[in-house]
Formats: sequence, C-alpha cells, structure tokens
Amino acid sequence: MDAMQDSAPVPLTEEQVRRAPKVLLHDHLDGGLRPQTVLELAAECGHRLPVDGDAEALGRWFAESASSGSLPRYLETFDHTVAVMQTGAALTRVARECVEDLVADGVVYAEVRYAPEQHVAGGLTLDEVVAAVQQGFDEGCAAAGDRIVVRQLLTAMRHQARSMEIAELAVAWRDRGVAGFDIAGAEAGYPPTRHLDAFEYLQRENSHFTIHAGEAFGLPSIWQAIQWCGADRLGHGVRIIDDITVSETGDVELGRLAAYVRDRRIPLEMCPASNVQTGAAPSIADHPIGLLKQLRFRVTVNTDNRLMSGTSMTAELWSLVEAFGYGARDLEWFAVNAMKSAFLPFDQRYDLITQVIKPAYAELAAQAADPQR
Repeated sequence: MDAMQDSAPVPLTEEQVRRAPKVLLHDHLDGGLRPQTVLELAAECGHRLPVDGDAEALGRWFAESASSGSLPRYLETFDHTVAVMQTGAALTRVARECVEDLVADGVVYAEVRYAPEQHVAGGLTLDEVVAAVQQGFDEGCAAAGDRIVVRQLLTAMRHQARSMEIAELAVAWRDRGVAGFDIAGAEAGYPPTRHLDAFEYLQRENSHFTIHAGEAFGLPSIWQAIQWCGADRLGHGVRIIDDITVSETGDVELGRLAAYVRDRRIPLEMCPASNVQTGAAPSIADHPIGLLKQLRFRVTVNTDNRLMSGTSMTAELWSLVEAFGYGARDLEWFAVNAMKSAFLPFDQRYDLITQVIKPAYAELAAQAADPQR
C-alpha cells in the first residue's frame, strides 16, 4: 500500500479539492486560452474562427473537436489559438490570464510550456516572444502576491529543425523565468534522437529538459527519451504500462524499462483527461495512473491543454477522487511528487513543500475527517 495513501480515505468535496494546493508541470500556454480571449484577439487581428461571437459555443467547439477522434480536427484547434498569439500584447495577455486562472484553481507552482517558433509569424523575434510571455507571467504573479510561482518551459517541435536554437534560447533565459526545455509534436516518425545535439548541449550547460514521450507512441519512444537523450522527466509517459504485466491472480511484473523508470524516480507528467481524449487511455477509471500509483512510480497529475480538454487541475484531481476513491493524503502525494520533480532550485522546492503544501493538506485531511472544523 502507498505510504501516503489514507488507510480509509475520508471523502472529499470538490470544493475542498479546489482549495487544495496543486503543482502543475505539464500545461501548454496555447492550449489554455479563455474562449472569450480567443474571440477578442481574433477580432483584433482579423482571424476567422469556426464559431463567431459566442464564447460558450466556441469553448464547446474546442472541446468537441479535440475529442472527435479526428487528428486533423484536433490539430485545427491549435491553429486557431496560435493564430491569435502573434503579437507581444496578445502573448502578454494570454500569459497573464493563464496565471490568473491557475491561481483561481489553487495552483501554487506551475511550469507552462509553448513553442516560441510558432509565434514569430507577426514579426516578433524569439527573444521578443519569450519576453512578452515573461511579462504576462510577472504581471499575473505580482497581482497574486506570493500565492503562485510560474516558470516557462520552451518547446521545440519534433518535425522542425530549430531545436538547438530553442535550447540555446532556454539557456539564455534560464535566470529570467525559463525553467527548462521540451520537445513536442508527433512521436511516430520523429524520434527524439533527431535532436541529440540539442540535448547534449543542454546537458553540458547543466540545464533541465523534459521530452514528450510515451503518449501516442510506445516503449521505444520512452527508451530513447531516457537512455539516448537523458530526459529529466517524461511528458505523459503513459505507455510505460506496456512494460508491466498483471497476471490473472493479480501478481505484477515490471519489465526492465518500467523497473528502470520507477527505480530511478523518473517523473511521469500524466494528463488523464487529455490521455482519454487522444485514446492513450480508455477512460479515467481505466487510466494506468491507478496502477502506477500503487507501484510507487513518480506520478504527477497535469492538465495538458485546459481549453481543448475543458479541464483544470481541480477537475483532473476530482476525476481521480471519483474513479479511485483518493483522499487528502493521496492528493498530497501527487503534489509533493510534482514539487520534487520541478525544475526549480532545491531550497525553493523544499520551502514550497514544507511551508505551503504539507500544512495545507494536513488541514484538509483534518477538515475532511471533521466537517465542523
């Protein structure tokens, strides 16, 4: 049994989950816009949207398109968000609102990723893109007081040839708000080893990086990300379940790769709602996160694309509470896992765990046990 799992979890309310401190490691800036913001920015830049004038209807279109099972339609959703994020003012607004939304959701630390190379169509330089996003994060964090810390992750696209350029950008900005580097995009046909020069450069620079791996593609993608590229974390990593065998009697056997991932405490940036949308998991109740938690993998819970999945950290955690009966100590375990895995200096991670996360969950556990408290 998990050391931090409640022996008999006391039922939580959704509002208690909302108030609980959360740590978010895998969230795409261009996948988390407010529908109303998309409408307004599209009107400013003259971009044509599939739904006009109604934020609620536009939000439904994004969620339905992302869940349609059609890859072209899914990718089209990002065509629209990226299209309205081509000016410094737009990027700053989206970044500021991202922080506001995360604060309202109880997030105390977040690493938000995006691909700078996708935001230069309007004439911005890569540096100007990063500066505009940082301005928005700074404004949002300042308005929130000391309630949240937000860092950037700079993403390179697998199918492009700019990974070294983006890696150098991440290093140049690492003392100014950028926590690390990432690659994203289609896994099949675009292995992470195509970008070895960027990963080797980051390692020489003592810089952190995560790699999208083990979502749409299987164990070879995970193996390459770890053993060839040296990833600190795995973006999704859900297909590690393919290297775990459960017998009819319930005995569990880990393959060598799964055992390595678990034993080395390599963090898995899992995104339950998104994984169900993309078919990486059949349902929340059948998501590998349940078994991986039991086996003590370094599991973290994330949102991926809040707009496309119509989700939030509260919604993600609440779905796990409903599916697996998790209590306050289980949610604390996820938050501590994520904070331990953050691309943040150790002393800052330690302070957030001991001064913010643990005290809040101790109080939440007490409240759940005694509603009159």
